[in-house]
Amino acid sequence: MKFNCEKNIILKAVSIAQDVISSHTVISILSNVLLIVENDSLYIKASDLKIGFETSIPVEVIHPGKISIFCDKFYEILRSLPDGEVEFEIGDNQMFYIKTRFKRIDFNLKSVSADKFPELPEISHDRYFEFSQKDLIEMIGNTIFAISDDETRFFMNGVYMEKVDNRLIMVASDGRRLSYIFRTIKGNFDDIKGIIIPAKILNILRKLLPGDGNLYIAITEKNIFIKFGSHKFSSNLIEGKFPNYQKVIPETQNYKITVQKSNLENAVKRVSLMVEQKSRRIYLYAQRDNLIISSDQVEMGMAKEEIPCQYGGPEGTIVLNYVYLLDPLKEIKEDEICIQFTQTDKTVSVTTNPDNNSLHIIMPMQKK
Repeated sequence: MKFNCEKNIILKAVSIAQDVISSHTVISILSNVLLIVENDSLYIKASDLKIGFETSIPVEVIHPGKISIFCDKFYEILRSLPDGEVEFEIGDNQMFYIKTRFKRIDFNLKSVSADKFPELPEISHDRYFEFSQKDLIEMIGNTIFAISDDETRFFMNGVYMEKVDNRLIMVASDGRRLSYIFRTIKGNFDDIKGIIIPAKILNILRKLLPGDGNLYIAITEKNIFIKFGSHKFSSNLIEGKFPNYQKVIPETQNYKITVQKSNLENAVKRVSLMVEQKSRRIYLYAQRDNLIISSDQVEMGMAKEEIPCQYGGPEGTIVLNYVYLLDPLKEIKEDEICIQFTQTDKTVSVTTNPDNNSLHIIMPMQKK
């Protein structure tokens, strides 16, 4: 096998493979990346047995072939090289030679037979449906922070997805908060009865998706497949039954506080500087036309900020974990936020004005 390629082109592809590969794998071949050279292209594959990745880049093929090499070291070598064309070749002793064309820089990297590399799951093209990249990025961003990190509740360690009628719905919850969002989907295909997507593949997609155009999604009983550009991903799904999120969402809320998103976000950030780090407790005191946000730290002091709002209900105090309020605020693009409740010690709903088809549920904390 021998081929030439621009350093930055192959580096970008290998960096994605490095994100996929688990750094704590006990199976050594899973620390490797598979390189296949044929048809004027280099095909790069990586897997941690839960997530699979495949992409292709154009290269100058001199001799076709395939080999598996240690991904982390290959990535480090590529990063260290100057920009420009690089030569890659497998020698008789199965050493992988890496040479720059215009400077005398040579690396030799041990390789492993490509036959030992695991097969990646496949699915036929007709199983895919088309969806907006921009919408998927927004849906991931508005749910992923609410995933539970409690491994004993493994069925909540991912984002729940289902398709009902023409809506693609994503939901995440850690038991103390819940984030829900849907987007309208075009095309006729079967409903998705409910799957749980692991956080790792969602984080990878959020990082890589350019946000323009569409991508393609396919779902089986145990896997989800995503295609965009020259990239293909597959991921195992989390087995288990996700809680009935519809029971958590209030049908109606009696009172609504409407406030500028930037005012609320900045105030929460400032006031949170003086919270007790264990509880992260802040107080929202609602009165007509004003929202007072405060916190106190027994050993250090307190903070309070008043911002204008639209509110016509009875005065009262809502006590929240500030992180649960700040996480959705970071993702919301609309200018106005609506905080809705019926009782100050019951479920709090955070929505947007105008409604962007997302909803964040926060369970209040007890007052001191």
